[in-house]
Amino acid sequence: MTGRTVLRITGDTPRRRGEDRGRRAAAAIARAWRVYDELFATVAAGSAGSAGSAASAGISASAGISGAARPLDVRALALRTVDATRAWAPELVEEMEGVAEGAGLPFWTVAALNARTEILAEAGAPRAGECSTLVRTGLRTTGGQCWDWHEELAGAWHLQTVTGDAQGFAGITEHGILAKIGVNEAGVGVLFNILGHAEDAATGVPVHLVARQVLGTAGSFAEAVGILTGAPVSASTVITVVTADRAASVELAPAGSAVVEPDERGWLTRTNHFLDPSLAAGELRGRREPETYDRHRLLARRVLGHPGPLDPEALVKLLAAHRDDGAEVCCHAPAEGTLGSRWATLATVAVDPAERRLLVHDGGPCTAGPSTWTPLTAPAR
Repeated sequence: MTGRTVLRITGDTPRRRGEDRGRRAAAAIARAWRVYDELFATVAAGSAGSAGSAASAGISASAGISGAARPLDVRALALRTVDATRAWAPELVEEMEGVAEGAGLPFWTVAALNARTEILAEAGAPRAGECSTLVRTGLRTTGGQCWDWHEELAGAWHLQTVTGDAQGFAGITEHGILAKIGVNEAGVGVLFNILGHAEDAATGVPVHLVARQVLGTAGSFAEAVGILTGAPVSASTVITVVTADRAASVELAPAGSAVVEPDERGWLTRTNHFLDPSLAAGELRGRREPETYDRHRLLARRVLGHPGPLDPEALVKLLAAHRDDGAEVCCHAPAEGTLGSRWATLATVAVDPAERRLLVHDGGPCTAGPSTWTPLTAPAR
């Protein structure tokens, strides 16, 4: 079992839930922010092809998807996403304000953590790695994923249960970020893969907050899909919704949204590129890092030979693929390298929405075994 911290967040208002989170994880949130502050500056400098300097005041050197030099004002970008969020779901802003108050941090730094995907998109961040997801529908829908991220942030995430909103939920998330992967008391689960679109920027509602809204409020598959397709996002992701009897991937991008259904055998296989043809016309990630297609092809071949249910044992066998297998689904950071270049699978997650349960393994699927999973069950309100 993992030795990860389990935060049990409670509160009858968004601000009180935020304050509870901030107090319980103040030191951890501050540490995570220091890494992200450096990461934003490093990515911005690298994208512009210049050395850059640390963003201790919230302003990095230069960035841009095209590589052209321009200021990356992290504080301003974070607050711009706050404006979009306040117009869409003001209670999420109240919760972030509570986190900042509880942790004793400036509000904009908490907003920047929750908008880290959007800010990195604005900076033109490469994503040489990232997540792979498998879901099997049928008599009992189950699924799971690898969560790949920067090795330097391996200590910057935790398990959580959250009560006090319309739906209690459980899951994993990063320090200071309200939610990521999880399942709620109504049996609605979400899995998470970042995408890349040519129009990505930091102007809309952060995708992590969209996931938080689904987990905290969706009482059914239809409600979850409705929340996702109605979210005014500005950075791309695919959130795969799983319930006991259904699943679909909802692709989100500044250009719109699309719902991708399971194939004829009931499988959803997701890596980090668009599957919807209209959104794929603006594909950015796959053009920059075509290994996402390699992972998708490998996993699609593997599931063809797997006729049984997708239990945790089967999940890790399917996901435990390395470069020698033809694609690095289970990602290991190199011993050397700099911040922004050392990708690793930080967690492996299995979800059983019928049981409202997650199993979390600390690390990649190649190290998972019967005794390494930590169970989490979505709490009732």
